[in-house]
Amino acid sequence: MTRRFDAPTTAPPRKPGQDRPRATTFTAFGLASETEPLSPGLHIVATPIGNLRDITIRALATLAAADAVLAEDTRVTRTLLAHYGITTPLLAYHEHSNDAVRERMVSRLRAGEALALVSDAGTPLVSDPGYKLVQAVIEAGIPITPVPGPSAVMTALVAAGLPTDRFFFEGFLPQKAGARRNRLEALIQIPGTLVLFESPHRLPEMLADAAAVLGPNRPAAVTRELTKLYETIRRDTLGGLSERFAEDGPPKGEIVVIIGAATAVERNAEGDEALDALLRTALERHSIKDAASLVADETGQPRRLVYTRALALARSEG
Repeated sequence: MTRRFDAPTTAPPRKPGQDRPRATTFTAFGLASETEPLSPGLHIVATPIGNLRDITIRALATLAAADAVLAEDTRVTRTLLAHYGITTPLLAYHEHSNDAVRERMVSRLRAGEALALVSDAGTPLVSDPGYKLVQAVIEAGIPITPVPGPSAVMTALVAAGLPTDRFFFEGFLPQKAGARRNRLEALIQIPGTLVLFESPHRLPEMLADAAAVLGPNRPAAVTRELTKLYETIRRDTLGGLSERFAEDGPPKGEIVVIIGAATAVERNAEGDEALDALLRTALERHSIKDAASLVADETGQPRRLVYTRALALARSEG
Protein backbone atom coordinates (compact mmCIF):
# COMPACT_ATOMS: atom_id res chain seq x y z
CA MET A 1 0.00 0.00 0.00
CA THR A 2 1.29 3.45 -0.89
CA ARG A 3 0.17 6.56 0.95
CA ARG A 4 0.62 10.10 -0.26
CA PHE A 5 2.61 12.43 2.01
CA ASP A 6 2.92 16.06 1.03
CA ALA A 7 6.30 17.60 1.79
CA PRO A 8 6.12 20.79 3.92
CA THR A 9 6.92 23.03 0.97
CA THR A 10 6.11 21.84 -2.53
CA ALA A 11 7.86 22.99 -5.66
CA PRO A 12 6.36 25.76 -7.83
CA PRO A 13 4.71 24.79 -11.13
CA ARG A 14 7.20 23.81 -13.82
CA LYS A 15 7.48 25.65 -17.12
CA PRO A 16 6.03 24.04 -20.28
CA GLY A 17 8.41 21.47 -21.67
CA GLN A 18 10.04 20.69 -18.34
CA ASP A 19 9.86 17.10 -17.19
CA ARG A 20 8.05 16.47 -13.93
CA PRO A 21 10.39 14.87 -11.37
CA ARG A 22 9.79 11.23 -10.65
CA ALA A 23 7.85 10.42 -7.51
CA THR A 24 9.99 9.61 -4.47
CA THR A 25 9.11 7.48 -1.49
CA PHE A 26 10.17 6.45 1.98
CA THR A 27 9.02 3.54 4.09
CA ALA A 28 7.89 3.88 7.70
CA PHE A 29 5.59 1.77 9.88
CA GLY A 30 5.61 -0.83 7.13
CA LEU A 31 4.03 1.58 4.63
CA ALA A 32 5.54 3.26 1.57
CA SER A 33 4.72 6.98 1.47
CA GLU A 34 4.98 9.04 -1.70
CA THR A 35 6.25 12.61 -1.44
CA GLU A 36 5.83 15.73 -3.54
CA PRO A 37 8.89 17.55 -4.98
CA LEU A 38 10.54 20.07 -2.66
CA SER A 39 10.85 23.75 -3.42
CA PRO A 40 14.36 24.74 -4.57
CA GLY A 41 16.85 25.68 -1.87
CA LEU A 42 18.88 24.26 0.98
CA HIS A 43 16.94 22.21 3.52
CA ILE A 44 18.74 21.77 6.86
CA VAL A 45 17.54 18.45 8.28
CA ALA A 46 17.97 17.19 11.84
CA THR A 47 18.54 13.43 12.10
CA PRO A 48 18.57 10.98 15.05
CA ILE A 49 21.41 11.16 17.57
CA GLY A 50 21.24 7.40 18.07
CA ASN A 51 17.81 5.81 17.92
CA LEU A 52 16.73 5.75 14.27
CA ARG A 53 13.06 5.94 15.30
CA ASP A 54 13.56 9.51 16.53
CA ILE A 55 13.45 10.97 13.01
CA THR A 56 10.42 13.06 12.05
CA ILE A 57 8.02 12.29 9.21
CA ARG A 58 8.84 15.69 7.72
CA ALA A 59 12.56 14.90 7.76
CA LEU A 60 11.94 11.59 5.95
CA ALA A 61 9.83 13.33 3.31
CA THR A 62 12.50 15.98 2.81
CA LEU A 63 15.34 13.46 2.49
CA ALA A 64 13.32 11.36 0.05
CA ALA A 65 12.29 14.29 -2.13
CA ALA A 66 15.64 16.12 -2.26
CA ASP A 67 17.77 16.02 -5.40
CA ALA A 68 20.75 15.07 -3.20
CA VAL A 69 21.65 14.76 0.48
CA LEU A 70 24.84 16.51 1.64
CA ALA A 71 26.27 14.29 4.38
CA GLU A 72 29.13 14.71 6.84
CA ASP A 73 29.94 11.01 6.47
CA THR A 74 28.10 9.31 3.63
CA ARG A 75 28.52 5.89 5.26
CA VAL A 76 26.63 7.01 8.37
CA THR A 77 23.85 8.71 6.44
CA ARG A 78 23.54 5.80 4.01
CA THR A 79 22.58 3.56 6.93
CA LEU A 80 19.80 5.97 7.92
CA LEU A 81 18.46 6.31 4.38
CA ALA A 82 18.55 2.56 3.77
CA HIS A 83 16.59 1.95 6.99
CA TYR A 84 13.72 4.01 5.57
CA GLY A 85 14.02 2.88 1.96
CA ILE A 86 15.29 6.23 0.69
CA THR A 87 17.44 6.17 -2.45
CA THR A 88 18.36 9.87 -2.77
CA PRO A 89 21.97 10.35 -4.00
CA LEU A 90 24.54 11.21 -1.33
CA LEU A 91 27.26 13.86 -1.60
CA ALA A 92 30.03 14.40 0.95
CA TYR A 93 30.11 17.74 2.75
CA HIS A 94 32.31 17.95 5.85
CA GLU A 95 34.68 20.23 7.77
CA HIS A 96 37.40 19.83 5.13
CA SER A 97 35.15 20.82 2.21
CA ASN A 98 36.59 23.92 0.54
CA ASP A 99 35.21 26.94 -1.29
CA ALA A 100 35.16 25.07 -4.58
CA VAL A 101 32.82 22.45 -3.10
CA ARG A 102 30.53 25.14 -1.74
CA GLU A 103 30.51 26.91 -5.10
CA ARG A 104 29.37 23.69 -6.77
CA MET A 105 26.57 23.29 -4.24
CA VAL A 106 25.46 26.90 -4.70
CA SER A 107 25.49 26.42 -8.49
CA ARG A 108 23.20 23.42 -8.17
CA LEU A 109 20.86 25.39 -5.95
CA ARG A 110 20.83 28.30 -8.40
CA ALA A 111 19.84 25.82 -11.10
CA GLY A 112 16.70 25.07 -9.11
CA GLU A 113 17.67 21.97 -7.16
CA ALA A 114 16.58 21.12 -3.64
CA LEU A 115 19.49 19.91 -1.48
CA ALA A 116 19.22 18.48 2.03
CA LEU A 117 22.06 19.08 4.51
CA VAL A 118 22.55 16.61 7.38
CA SER A 119 25.26 15.90 9.93
CA ASP A 120 26.20 12.46 11.27
CA ALA A 121 23.70 12.91 14.08
CA GLY A 122 21.42 15.59 15.47
CA THR A 123 20.91 19.12 14.22
CA PRO A 124 23.42 20.32 11.59
CA LEU A 125 25.76 23.24 12.39
CA VAL A 126 25.73 22.56 16.18
CA SER A 127 29.42 21.64 16.62
CA ASP A 128 29.18 20.20 13.10
CA PRO A 129 30.15 21.53 9.65
CA GLY A 130 27.69 23.49 7.58
CA TYR A 131 27.90 27.11 8.72
CA LYS A 132 30.04 28.26 5.78
CA LEU A 133 27.71 26.59 3.31
CA VAL A 134 24.63 28.16 4.88
CA GLN A 135 26.38 31.53 4.83
CA ALA A 136 27.23 31.13 1.13
CA VAL A 137 23.69 30.09 0.28
CA ILE A 138 22.21 33.08 2.11
CA GLU A 139 24.64 35.45 0.39
CA ALA A 140 23.52 33.99 -2.95
CA GLY A 141 19.92 34.86 -2.11
CA ILE A 142 18.82 31.21 -2.07
CA PRO A 143 16.12 30.06 0.40
CA ILE A 144 17.06 28.17 3.56
CA THR A 145 14.49 25.82 5.10
CA PRO A 146 15.14 24.36 8.59
CA VAL A 147 13.62 20.95 9.32
CA PRO A 148 13.88 20.63 13.13
CA GLY A 149 14.30 17.46 15.12
CA PRO A 150 16.72 15.68 17.47
CA SER A 151 19.49 17.58 19.26
CA ALA A 152 22.04 16.16 21.69
CA VAL A 153 22.17 19.55 23.44
CA MET A 154 18.47 19.65 24.25
CA THR A 155 18.20 15.93 25.00
CA ALA A 156 20.97 16.09 27.60
CA LEU A 157 19.73 19.35 29.05
CA VAL A 158 16.22 18.13 29.80
CA ALA A 159 17.49 14.87 31.31
CA ALA A 160 20.15 16.38 33.60
CA GLY A 161 17.77 17.67 36.25
CA LEU A 162 19.33 21.15 36.25
CA PRO A 163 17.66 24.50 35.47
CA THR A 164 16.70 24.89 31.81
CA ASP A 165 15.33 28.44 31.84
CA ARG A 166 18.74 29.83 30.89
CA PHE A 167 21.67 27.88 29.46
CA PHE A 168 24.90 28.44 27.54
CA PHE A 169 26.19 25.99 24.93
CA GLU A 170 29.98 25.94 24.97
CA GLY A 171 30.62 22.90 22.77
CA PHE A 172 34.09 21.36 23.02
CA LEU A 173 36.65 22.90 25.38
CA PRO A 174 40.30 23.24 24.25
CA GLN A 175 42.27 19.99 24.30
CA LYS A 176 45.33 21.31 26.18
CA ALA A 177 45.02 21.66 29.94
CA GLY A 178 46.19 25.28 30.17
CA ALA A 179 43.89 26.54 27.46
CA ARG A 180 41.04 24.46 28.86
CA ARG A 181 41.40 26.02 32.32
CA ASN A 182 41.58 29.50 30.84
CA ARG A 183 38.35 28.90 28.96
CA LEU A 184 36.67 27.51 32.09
CA GLU A 185 37.69 30.63 33.99
CA ALA A 186 35.93 32.69 31.32
CA LEU A 187 32.77 30.65 31.96
CA ILE A 188 32.71 31.20 35.73
CA GLN A 189 30.36 34.17 35.57
CA ILE A 190 27.87 32.71 33.05
CA PRO A 191 24.50 33.02 34.86
CA GLY A 192 23.02 29.80 33.50
CA THR A 193 23.48 26.07 33.03
CA LEU A 194 26.52 25.12 30.94
CA VAL A 195 26.31 22.52 28.16
CA LEU A 196 29.56 21.00 26.89
CA PHE A 197 30.60 18.25 24.49
CA GLU A 198 33.66 16.17 25.33
CA SER A 199 35.60 13.27 23.88
CA PRO A 200 35.43 10.17 26.10
CA HIS A 201 39.20 9.88 26.56
CA ARG A 202 39.46 13.50 27.77
CA LEU A 203 36.45 13.41 30.10
CA PRO A 204 38.30 12.59 33.37
CA GLU A 205 40.80 15.43 32.84
CA MET A 206 38.08 17.88 31.83
CA LEU A 207 35.98 17.09 34.90
CA ALA A 208 39.02 17.52 37.16
CA ASP A 209 39.74 20.94 35.61
CA ALA A 210 36.08 21.96 35.83
CA ALA A 211 35.93 21.02 39.50
CA ALA A 212 39.13 22.96 40.20
CA VAL A 213 38.10 26.09 38.29
CA LEU A 214 34.32 26.22 38.69
CA GLY A 215 34.22 24.67 42.15
CA PRO A 216 33.72 21.05 43.27
CA ASN A 217 30.24 21.68 44.68
CA ARG A 218 28.54 22.72 41.47
CA PRO A 219 25.81 20.25 40.46
CA ALA A 220 26.50 18.49 37.17
CA ALA A 221 25.56 15.54 35.00
CA VAL A 222 27.45 13.39 32.52
CA THR A 223 25.22 11.91 29.84
CA ARG A 224 26.45 9.10 27.61
CA GLU A 225 25.04 7.41 24.50
CA LEU A 226 21.74 9.30 24.69
CA THR A 227 18.79 7.50 23.01
CA LYS A 228 20.98 4.43 22.43
CA LEU A 229 21.00 0.99 24.05
CA TYR A 230 23.57 1.86 26.73
CA GLU A 231 22.26 5.32 27.59
CA THR A 232 23.48 6.42 31.02
CA ILE A 233 23.05 9.64 32.99
CA ARG A 234 25.21 10.26 36.05
CA ARG A 235 24.21 13.16 38.30
CA ASP A 236 26.44 14.47 41.10
CA THR A 237 28.60 17.45 41.96
CA LEU A 238 31.57 18.27 39.75
CA GLY A 239 33.85 17.01 42.51
CA GLY A 240 31.92 13.74 42.81
CA LEU A 241 31.87 13.13 39.07
CA SER A 242 35.55 13.98 38.81
CA GLU A 243 36.41 11.38 41.45
CA ARG A 244 34.14 8.78 39.90
CA PHE A 245 35.59 9.05 36.38
CA ALA A 246 39.14 9.29 37.75
CA GLU A 247 38.55 5.86 39.30
CA ASP A 248 36.51 4.31 36.47
CA GLY A 249 38.58 5.74 33.62
CA PRO A 250 37.30 7.13 30.31
CA PRO A 251 33.85 5.88 29.26
CA LYS A 252 32.83 4.86 25.75
CA GLY A 253 30.40 6.62 23.43
CA GLU A 254 29.13 10.14 22.82
CA ILE A 255 29.36 12.45 25.85
CA VAL A 256 27.45 15.60 26.83
CA VAL A 257 28.27 17.31 30.14
CA ILE A 258 25.79 19.60 31.90
CA ILE A 259 27.04 21.91 34.68
CA GLY A 260 24.81 23.98 36.93
CA ALA A 261 25.28 27.73 37.23
CA ALA A 262 27.10 29.30 40.15
CA THR A 263 24.84 30.70 42.84
CA ALA A 264 24.55 34.48 43.22
CA VAL A 265 26.76 34.30 46.32
CA GLU A 266 29.39 32.29 44.45
CA ARG A 267 29.31 34.65 41.46
CA ASN A 268 29.72 37.68 43.71
CA ALA A 269 32.61 36.06 45.59
CA GLU A 270 34.31 34.99 42.37
CA GLY A 271 33.79 38.45 40.90
CA ASP A 272 35.31 40.13 43.96
CA GLU A 273 38.32 37.81 43.84
CA ALA A 274 38.86 38.50 40.14
CA LEU A 275 38.58 42.27 40.70
CA ASP A 276 41.03 42.14 43.61
CA ALA A 277 43.52 40.17 41.52
CA LEU A 278 43.41 42.77 38.74
CA LEU A 279 43.77 45.63 41.21
CA ARG A 280 46.75 44.04 42.99
CA THR A 281 48.56 43.71 39.68
CA ALA A 282 47.75 47.29 38.69
CA LEU A 283 48.76 48.70 42.11
CA GLU A 284 52.25 47.26 41.70
CA ARG A 285 52.94 49.81 38.96
CA HIS A 286 50.40 52.59 39.37
CA SER A 287 48.91 54.92 41.96
CA ILE A 288 45.57 54.03 43.53
CA LYS A 289 43.72 56.45 41.27
CA ASP A 290 45.42 55.29 38.07
CA ALA A 291 45.10 51.60 39.00
CA ALA A 292 41.39 52.00 39.68
CA SER A 293 40.91 53.84 36.40
CA LEU A 294 42.71 51.16 34.39
CA VAL A 295 40.79 48.28 35.99
CA ALA A 296 37.46 50.08 35.63
CA ASP A 297 38.13 50.51 31.92
CA GLU A 298 39.11 46.85 31.58
CA THR A 299 36.14 45.40 33.50
CA GLY A 300 33.46 47.94 32.72
CA GLN A 301 32.63 48.32 36.42
CA PRO A 302 31.79 51.74 37.95
CA ARG A 303 34.93 53.80 38.64
CA ARG A 304 33.74 54.79 42.11
CA LEU A 305 33.23 51.14 43.12
CA VAL A 306 36.63 50.12 41.75
CA TYR A 307 38.38 53.09 43.40
CA THR A 308 36.81 52.25 46.77
CA ARG A 309 37.99 48.65 46.45
CA ALA A 310 41.49 49.74 45.37
CA LEU A 311 41.72 52.09 48.35
CA ALA A 312 40.68 49.31 50.73
CA LEU A 313 43.26 46.93 49.27
CA ALA A 314 46.03 49.51 49.46
CA ARG A 315 45.27 50.17 53.13
CA SER A 316 44.97 46.51 54.11
CA GLU A 317 48.12 45.41 52.30
CA GLY A 318 50.19 48.58 52.68
